[in-house]
Amino acid sequence: MMYGALDDLIERAGEVEILQVADRDGNGAADPDVIDAAFAHAGNIIDGYLAGKYSLPLASVPDLVRTWAVSIARYRLHHEGPPDYVVADYKDAIAALKDVARGAITLTIADGSTPDASSNSGDYLSADAPTSHASTILKGWNHA
Repeated sequence: MMYGALDDLIERAGEVEILQVADRDGNGAADPDVIDAAFAHAGNIIDGYLAGKYSLPLASVPDLVRTWAVSIARYRLHHEGPPDYVVADYKDAIAALKDVARGAITLTIADGSTPDASSNSGDYLSADAPTSHASTILKGWNHA
């Protein structure tokens, strides 16, 4: 899911920086495909952390999720080596997503509600390994 857009990147980083990292064809405008790919990547990462706690796709995008998406997409756009402050924002976003996954952070939407919880109860099926009959089969066999 796309949790951000070009306007969000420009608001956070400024148009000059975004043009430097997203104008791959040199026409003076950020390439939509490049922006979409960066946000798709960010969305995949975010969904991976949210999947165990919330039903996806989110019906409404919490502000924190949009902030994390911008940080991750911005990091992705700096493919030739992001500045330290971009790396720090990226690491902060990933750390916060890990906190969401383990339940230390609960997402809230602008109206104060929380997104629907995942129906994934965490239940799992398990099967014991089959019993080995090797000792019965090999009984009396000697290796000389």
